[in-house]
Amino acid sequence: MTGNWMEDSAVSHIAKSKLDFLQSLVFESQSLTKEQMMPFFMAIAKRGMDNHISFTKDEVETITSTIRKYSTPEELDKIDKLMKIVKKRG
Repeated sequence: MTGNWMEDSAVSHIAKSKLDFLQSLVFESQSLTKEQMMPFFMAIAKRGMDNHISFTKDEVETITSTIRKYSTPEELDKIDKLMKIVKKRG
């Protein structure tokens, strides 16, 4: 990912703790295979609940569109796949 999406003015209204949580997920998930993603997301959901971190629909949309601006084509592909999984579960 090029640039620092967390410093983009579009996400300035979102709590830094939420953005830090997401940034750690990006680093942790970089080397996962497709088969490892679902267990990873389940563990992340639990970690988020344990830390009382949740996101509104508007926050998710803002964060996603902001991250997309700073992503490589490969990262965009991963984002698209992730969003499909999230929409199926939601």
